Amino acid sequence: MTGAPSLTGIGMRLIDWLLPPRCPACGEAVEQADRLCVACWTSVDLFGAGGCVRCGQPMPLAGSEYCGACLTQKSAIDRSRAVMAYGPVARSLVLKLKYGRKVALARVMARFMAPLVDGENRPAILVPVPLHRRRLWSRGFNQSLLLARAIAGRGELQVEPALVRRVKPTLPLKGMDARRRRDMVRGAFKVPDRAAVAGRNLVLVDDVMTSGATAEACARVLRRAGAARIDLVCFARVVREGRDLR
Repeated sequence: MTGAPSLTGIGMRLIDWLLPPRCPACGEAVEQADRLCVACWTSVDLFGAGGCVRCGQPMPLAGSEYCGACLTQKSAIDRSRAVMAYGPVARSLVLKLKYGRKVALARVMARFMAPLVDGENRPAILVPVPLHRRRLWSRGFNQSLLLARAIAGRGELQVEPALVRRVKPTLPLKGMDARRRRDMVRGAFKVPDRAAVAGRNLVLVDDVMTSGATAEACARVLRRAGAARIDLVCFARVVREGRDLR
């Protein structure tokens, strides 16, 4: 009968009423699945279109395209971008994905990350920052690979996780200063096939950027293998002291 609600439609509405979608960060009921609630959304510090041209960090003073660190330090990464500053909401999502095994959160996070892939850097290959096999065996998955695949699915991009390998196990970097982090990841990555990298535009994908030591070490071996351009896209990053996004 025309205009009559289908049993499927009625069933779906009943399910939504009994089991409403929840905010992936705090668990509050929301109108649509894979969406943050108003409280969580308004509490995050999003990186806007401004900031340092290379690293995306907020600029305390206007009039310069590059921050002081990028002016004085060389990097193998041409452009770094993140969705938001690492804070309570970002921390909740990242920890649930990595340690709570809420792998569906990769789809939520990728929705925000996909627009950060530079449209001018095409055709680009998404390269997830790899885990060492010991960490991969214990965790069961690489969260960066889940994010890369979810991003690729939104933009018909290609993912090639085998372009770089993590050959050296490292201790968790949490709590280490920048120099200790750099020392820890030195020699941790290797490119198995240089010919597969040479001349290509690559986008490293990771969940969180703290000091940037891991991504930088990964990018350096890719650069030495002949990569033409290397970008970095991550969900959250730690903002250096004295930088304010608001």
